[in-house]
Amino acid sequence: MTSRERWEAVLTRQTPDRVPMSYGATKEATDKLLEHMSLPDLDAVFERLHIDQVVGVGGKYVGPEVTEGENCFGCRFVNASYELGSYWECVHAPLAEFNTVEEIEANYTWPEPDWWDYSSLPQEIKGNEHLPITGGGCSVHLVYCQLRGLEQGFADFLEYPEIVSYCLDKLFELDYQRTVRIVETIPGALQYSFVAEDFGSQESLLCSTDHIDEFLMPGMKRTIDVIHQAGAHVLFHSDGAIRPLLKSMIDAGIDVLNPVQWRCAGMEREGLKADFGDDLIFHGGMDNQQTMAFGTVEDVRQEVHDNIAILGDGGGYILAPCHNIQAITPPENIVALYEQGYEEGWL
Repeated sequence: MTSRERWEAVLTRQTPDRVPMSYGATKEATDKLLEHMSLPDLDAVFERLHIDQVVGVGGKYVGPEVTEGENCFGCRFVNASYELGSYWECVHAPLAEFNTVEEIEANYTWPEPDWWDYSSLPQEIKGNEHLPITGGGCSVHLVYCQLRGLEQGFADFLEYPEIVSYCLDKLFELDYQRTVRIVETIPGALQYSFVAEDFGSQESLLCSTDHIDEFLMPGMKRTIDVIHQAGAHVLFHSDGAIRPLLKSMIDAGIDVLNPVQWRCAGMEREGLKADFGDDLIFHGGMDNQQTMAFGTVEDVRQEVHDNIAILGDGGGYILAPCHNIQAITPPENIVALYEQGYEEGWL
């Protein structure tokens, strides 16, 4: 099977030739892997380790010029270093100072769908028809927390619900229109889209299901519906302990759960598979906090075995790390993940 055929078989509850495998890592982790394997680039890694490469597509930004270090929302970022690498961190939330919708309307300009051009997408996917293609979807509360500041972005559900409603409506509409333009520009090409938020801590949800249902679910469902109408699937990403949210997300139409952080409270693999395996495909499952970062090669191989046996029992599993592999992870563990997955994944 091609990688696209393999993914499609899993997504449609058919039997693939083997369990699909996908990759996600920080630049620093990837650089260490390339050096360890003496390979020039990720394409060579994917070929050597039999990873099913995914192609991401989106519009090219053609809107008003943005200041260096800012994005089109006016959020400003700095490259924050830590011992093994760096991350871009938001240090300026442009809507943090406002306490009313009227203040935001008077002082802030929202990005428009026309600020992105999609005309190059057909050429971008040419030659990649055999690969899974992803694009579109929505990730609005993550952006909202950059606009308002992380803590205020959650406190607003209680303190300023009218601001939440107003801003999320703007953000959902933007993501919806961008998704529509992608599927209209490359009809039939999109295999899946992300609906991505981070609703979970290690122990519980970061906000109540009532607030998610009120403020986020309608917009997410509207985007999910248009993705399905285009013949594509919906991958829902949220880190953490999100079991209480899964029934509502399934009712909204998600097809795939990522990243399956099974060490978090309530996210045990056996329980997820038993309770939600008929409704969800599982994508992820390789623990980045302990196994990949601090485990031995044999620990990694055992976890691959367990994930295929538990999450892949009867089908419905795509082997992948729980979010991006970090720089602290030994490259030997990354190689072991995919070698074991290729060895055990044939069906």
